Amino acid sequence: MNSSTFQDKTFLLLLLLVTAAFGAILWQFHWAIFWGVALAILFAPLHSHLLRRMPRSANGAALGTLVLCTVMVILPLGLISLSLVQEATALYEHLRSGQLNVGHSLQKLLGVLPSWALHLLDRLNLTSVNELQNKLSSVAGEISQFVATQALNLGQNTLEFLAGLGIMLYLLFFLLRDGPAIVARIGRATPLSSAHKQQLAGKFNTVIRATIKGSLVVAACQGALGGFIFWALGIQGPVVWGVLMAFLSLLPAVGAGLIWGPVALYFLATGSVVQGVVLTAFGIGVIGLVDNVLRPILVGKDTQMPDYIVLISTLGGMSLFGLTGFIVGPAIAALFIASWDLFAAALQPPAPEGARHESGPSGPDHPP
Repeated sequence: MNSSTFQDKTFLLLLLLVTAAFGAILWQFHWAIFWGVALAILFAPLHSHLLRRMPRSANGAALGTLVLCTVMVILPLGLISLSLVQEATALYEHLRSGQLNVGHSLQKLLGVLPSWALHLLDRLNLTSVNELQNKLSSVAGEISQFVATQALNLGQNTLEFLAGLGIMLYLLFFLLRDGPAIVARIGRATPLSSAHKQQLAGKFNTVIRATIKGSLVVAACQGALGGFIFWALGIQGPVVWGVLMAFLSLLPAVGAGLIWGPVALYFLATGSVVQGVVLTAFGIGVIGLVDNVLRPILVGKDTQMPDYIVLISTLGGMSLFGLTGFIVGPAIAALFIASWDLFAAALQPPAPEGARHESGPSGPDHPP
C-alpha cells in the first residue's frame, strides 16, 4: 500500500473518531446547543443592526442582542411554564375534590343531544354519566400525573437545566459575536462547491427563521388569544387550554379549533347561547384568521415547501427529537429538497451553445 494513501486513510479515521467522541461529549447538552444556534440565526439581523450602530464594540452589540433575546423569548416562556404547571395542578385538584362537577355538565349535554348522537354514544358505551365521569377522571389523573412528574423531574434536575440554559446563553453570545468567522471556517472544511454551500446554508437559515418567526409566533398568538377568551368567559384553566391551542395550531385548517370548537358547542347545547356565540365568533373571526394574516407576513413563500411537507416533517421531527423537532424536522426536510434539487441539476446535460444564445438576454424574448 502506498505510504501516502495509508497516511490519508489513517488521518481520515482519526478525524472520524475524534469527531464522534466530541459529538458524544456535546450530546448531553444538544438541546442547548441547537437552540443557541437557532436563536443566533433568528437574532442575527438585530445583532447586525446593533453592530452598525456600535461598530467598535462587537462585545456590546452581542451582549445587547443577548439581553433582548432573554427579555423577548426566554423570560416569557419561563413564566408561561410556571403558570401552566400551577393551573394544571389546580385543575386536577378541583376535579378530584368535586368543585368542578363534570357529572352535572355531562348530564346537561346528554340531555340536549339528538337521538342519533345518543345512539352512537350508546354503541361506544359512553351514555352512562358515571362511566363518562370515571373515564374523564382517569384521563385527567394521567395528565396531572404526567405534569406532576415533569415538574418533579424539573425540580430534581434544576442544576442540569440551569447549566444547559447557561450554556445556551453563553454559546449564543459567541455565535452572535463570531458567527461570520465560524461559518467561514466550517465552509472551508466542507467538501462542496461554493455555490452548493451557499445554497444549502441559505436554505437552512431561511427555514430556521421562517419556522421560528412563522410557526412559533402564530402558535403563540393563537394560544394567547384562546387563553384570553377562555379567561374572559370564566372557563377554568385558561393557560392550560391556551398552551394546548398553541400546540394544536400546528395542524392546518383546524388547529386550535379542536379545543375551542367543542367548548363552543357545549355552551350552545346547554343553553349558554351568549357564551357559545361569543366563543364561536371569536374563534372564527380572530383565532382562525391569525394564521391566514400573520403567517404570510412573517414567513411569506421563503420556505418554498408544500404545507403537507411542513406538517409531516414537523410532527415527525417532534416525535423523534421532542420540542426541538419543531424546528429540526422542517430544516431537515428543506435540506433534503435542496440537496436533491442540486443533485438533479448536476445530472442535467449542459445546454447547447446555440440554445444558450437564443434564451439569453439578446434572444428574441429578451430584447437588449
